[in-house]
Amino acid sequence: MNSTAYFATGCFWGAERRYWQLDGVISTSVGYMGGSSAQPTYEEVCTGRTGHAEMVEVVFDPSLVSYERLLQEFWVMHDPTSLNKQGGDIGTQYRSAIYCTSDAQLSSALATKDIYQSVLVAQGLDEICTEILPAEGVTYWLAEEYHQKYLAKNPHGYDCHSSTGVAYPVS
Repeated sequence: MNSTAYFATGCFWGAERRYWQLDGVISTSVGYMGGSSAQPTYEEVCTGRTGHAEMVEVVFDPSLVSYERLLQEFWVMHDPTSLNKQGGDIGTQYRSAIYCTSDAQLSSALATKDIYQSVLVAQGLDEICTEILPAEGVTYWLAEEYHQKYLAKNPHGYDCHSSTGVAYPVS
């Protein structure tokens, strides 16, 4: 049985590519979550008035890739200590967020946050400001077709993913 996960790491193009390349990921798409308006467009989301984050939906086979592995990728592919900003991308739509589809996902997200935070503190970095919330009752709005698999269509396209440069500790 496949599972679904939702991650926001700034611009969704590069995040989607990182996830679609992982073994065990069945499909990815990009969209918007966490805002106040129905069926938002990219242009509306970019104004910051809708409150949506640019999100990647990851459908995965947990027998092939664990949710924890997806979280490990999440923590290092962006800077989770940067509030509403990743590199040159600034605005609430670029916030760091995880929307969890189960209590187990929520527990794992919080546990991996604590693990990564301890490593960041040891490096003298700031506190993680990632939003970690249940996905229940939060609609995932699929982004426009031209955003889907954008970097497959445009291999040299924009891929803003700043990071802390700190590896996630793998035991």
